[in-house]
Amino acid sequence: MAADSVLFEPLDGTVSFTDWLEGRRPAHLSTNSGTDEVAFQGWSNFKEAFAPELIGQAVEETRDALGRPVSSCVDPFGGSGTTALACQFLGLKPLTIEVNPYLADLIEAKLTTYDVDQLILDFKAVVEADICLDYDVPFIGAPLTFVEPGVDGRYVFPRAVACRLASLRDRISRIERESSRRLMRVLLGAIALPVSNVVVSGKGRRYRSGWAGRMSSQERVEQLFVDAMVRAIYEIRRYEKRKGRDYELFRGDSRELTPDSGEYDLAVFSPPYPNSFDYTDVYNVELWVCGYLKNSLDNKNLRMSTLRSHVQISRPFDTPDLGSQTLSAITGQLKGVRADLWNRHIPDMVSAYFSDMCVIMERLSKSLVSKGRVYMVVGDSRYAGIQVPVATILNELALERGFSIAGEEPFRSMRASPQQGGRPELKETLLTVMRS
Repeated sequence: MAADSVLFEPLDGTVSFTDWLEGRRPAHLSTNSGTDEVAFQGWSNFKEAFAPELIGQAVEETRDALGRPVSSCVDPFGGSGTTALACQFLGLKPLTIEVNPYLADLIEAKLTTYDVDQLILDFKAVVEADICLDYDVPFIGAPLTFVEPGVDGRYVFPRAVACRLASLRDRISRIERESSRRLMRVLLGAIALPVSNVVVSGKGRRYRSGWAGRMSSQERVEQLFVDAMVRAIYEIRRYEKRKGRDYELFRGDSRELTPDSGEYDLAVFSPPYPNSFDYTDVYNVELWVCGYLKNSLDNKNLRMSTLRSHVQISRPFDTPDLGSQTLSAITGQLKGVRADLWNRHIPDMVSAYFSDMCVIMERLSKSLVSKGRVYMVVGDSRYAGIQVPVATILNELALERGFSIAGEEPFRSMRASPQQGGRPELKETLLTVMRS
């Protein structure tokens, strides 16, 4: 990607894409190493499937294919908002869709234009407000394991820490300006995990080593929140003059909200992988602490609105014939070893996952302009020794739905989960298709 490309030249008084990234040059577009040092990207911990520079490359390549500047981009799986934020610095109008309400707020907090002086006043009002620490139930509806005494002596938060988090949540809720409330609620969620007794990884939530002997304090809760807000205000002020400030954010199921009409130039995203991992679990702590979830039904409804990439919840896995010979062969093999699988629904889940991805591609095929491009970072899975070649299957499905293949680039290898063998043999791939 040429650093001196006209694409990245700033307008007078604006901050360019390369200014935002501070001239960094990652070794590969698949790495998120160092991304948390980029402005806005450190607001909440998020494991990116690709570096922000990928969006710059996608815009350049799509511009060349179209023979004109790119003006719009769709991301059906918004995540932490990297695609949308990069689009603002590049002068594009992004449309982002995100089903997780915490992540949707995180995205909008990054994309919003603020009155910084008012934001500082709102922040001051929160930290100087009276502190209420009398909470019988700090997080309404949350599992008993969330707050001390927990269950069998294990709990996510000491009671004092939980009450301080709840106090900040309630102080934030009194702020009149919605944009300030949203930003501070997001940052409250971001500090919740660091002051808890657990860590979250690709294998789910687990207790920290020696957690009982080194729990956080109320004072650390307050200090981390102040530090997070100070950093956010600095970055908002420093990078407020972006090339573009428009955006659209749809909150909900991408299978229903991905546009099926319009004149969009580009789509860049990484969908959930069909790896039987429930991605809503990654943000379970933030969802309960910030009040996005009030009861178990809220949690179930959120899970039901995600792609059928996991079997942690009972749901229909009915799937029509999708027209992929590779998929038919793989699901046939999986059904043949159903008795050896850790969950008997895995073959049906794999089929349903690709059915859901077909919905996304079919909708994009109707909303992208001719020669518009889709960039997808996807990952393989494996069950009972049977590899699920996701990029190969999506290639076949895309060809059946009005796309041509523009590129397929190996990104990296992932380590499989224990259920999938635990070895680093699962490929991630950058798949690029073009609307005919």
